[in-house]
Amino acid sequence: MTEYGRGPGSEPWHPEDPSYGDQGWGGQQAAHGQGQYGDQQQSFPQDPYAQQQSYPQDPYAQNHQQYPQQQYEQQNQQQQQYDQQNQQQYGTPRQEPYAQQSGAQPQYNGGWDTGQQTAMPYGAEPQDPYAQQSGGYDASQDYYGTPEAYPPPQPPGRRDATAEQQQQQPTEWDPDEPQEETHPFFTGADEPAGREPRDDDDDPDDDGSRGSRRDRGGSDRRGGKGKKKSRSGVACLVVSVVLIGGLGGVSYVGYTFWKKQFGAPADYAGAGTGQVEVEIPEGSLGYDIANILRKKGVIKSSDAFVAAQNDNPKGKLLQAGVYLMKKEMSAASAIELMLDPKSQNAFVIPEGTRNSEVYKKIDERLELEKGTTAKIAKTKAESLGLPDWVVDDPEVKDPLEGFLYPAAYPVAKGSKPEDALKRMVARANKEYGKHDLEAAARKYDLDGPWQVITVASLVQVEGKTHDDFRKMSEVVYNRLKPSNTETNQLLQFDSALNYLKNQSNIKISEAETRENKDPYNTYRQPGLTPGPISNPGADALGAALNPTTDGWLYFVATDGQHKTEFAKTYDEHLRLKKKFDALD
Repeated sequence: MTEYGRGPGSEPWHPEDPSYGDQGWGGQQAAHGQGQYGDQQQSFPQDPYAQQQSYPQDPYAQNHQQYPQQQYEQQNQQQQQYDQQNQQQYGTPRQEPYAQQSGAQPQYNGGWDTGQQTAMPYGAEPQDPYAQQSGGYDASQDYYGTPEAYPPPQPPGRRDATAEQQQQQPTEWDPDEPQEETHPFFTGADEPAGREPRDDDDDPDDDGSRGSRRDRGGSDRRGGKGKKKSRSGVACLVVSVVLIGGLGGVSYVGYTFWKKQFGAPADYAGAGTGQVEVEIPEGSLGYDIANILRKKGVIKSSDAFVAAQNDNPKGKLLQAGVYLMKKEMSAASAIELMLDPKSQNAFVIPEGTRNSEVYKKIDERLELEKGTTAKIAKTKAESLGLPDWVVDDPEVKDPLEGFLYPAAYPVAKGSKPEDALKRMVARANKEYGKHDLEAAARKYDLDGPWQVITVASLVQVEGKTHDDFRKMSEVVYNRLKPSNTETNQLLQFDSALNYLKNQSNIKISEAETRENKDPYNTYRQPGLTPGPISNPGADALGAALNPTTDGWLYFVATDGQHKTEFAKTYDEHLRLKKKFDALD
């Protein structure tokens, strides 16, 4: 048991206990046995928060000593003396509840703890120390009315709530300072396991004595009612959007992958309609061809074309050239049409074709005035890509002769003649570059690669088969030898005279062969012609590089067109000539 019979538990206070009731709220009295001003009276009230030499004891601490009755009587006597003195000085009784005598020991005050209090005399009526007193106390000096002062003490029933408000209430709010986020989603704090996040409105610790947060203005300590829930909703919305977006992206990637791996590529149906010219450059592969066709509107997708090309056994045989295709064809139909020679609209130069014939065909293909391409070839020959070893001889009829390589070329309508000529010269350089023409010229005692091409052009026009080409090449080399006393290095080729006259006659009169003095007339001029007389193909060029070695010196087309027979002596040649003359 503590003093006055008050125990540490829930036992009610005794009515005679000086602390019974709310004694401390009505007013604070001086401690027992102490005057309000001590031994010396002062004219002005002391600072209630001034630093004291002694500190009040905890009113709730246990004290096993009883206050003797004599102490209370002494306190009453001192109080009466002080009242008389105070009445003489101020006219009205005045009490200073905060003053303490120097060296006095703080004692139990019977009230509540405000930080520094004195005991109330036993039996005295509590007085309000804050009430305005007439004749001495100035209300303007109220220490709780200034902004710098601490808030007034609160009664015991509301002290905890007030302390909680002081702890929760910020001292100063700066509108420019960013507010600290407290939600666990943003701070990283985790709610206890197995427990739902608690709303401040449902705080189980709120009771009637402290008051709920809703009663205190409807706002929680974070600045507004429902703010925590609002932030939680926004956070959940953000997470939901992220999850939905991620799920959509994964679904799209998965669908694209499935469609690419297992879905059929886009394709038209049927054989298409209309007509469109398509040029396929040399060296184009599956996807290159497909992209060209797709841009021209022939097929719908490149993947469909490549798939159809792989499915067709002959799909890999597609070559460069110009094709007449149709609009909106299925990929399979496009493959079939390109493999059909009828669809190819390429510009084809047959082996042995003279340049004059090539120029004429280009004019017709591009719908140009006659002679346009020949004029360009003559004036722009040096800019069309001829190799350095081409002989610059004024006796050469055409420097491009022998360099418009026989092949199929894409010459589409609307293109320029020089573009086609450049393609042909480039192709010739490519094919001729596959062989060592310099070595062949040295081997057969020729004046460089230019004369090797000239031999091939002569063989190309005179021969009909690969075997003919090789024998005719030997005839040329044997007649060019200085030891040739049969023809004295005269070739005597009708094809050279026909080239000179731009004709293709089978029979040429002896008078014509004797009278024409042009360098291209091999009946009168020894050796090779100044330049090639046609555009030789791969077989003729190969034969010029690898002739026979049987000793052939003569040949005659005994049937006038397809059959060619060879002889090693002049007598044999005369017998073959009789067979040819018998054709009349």
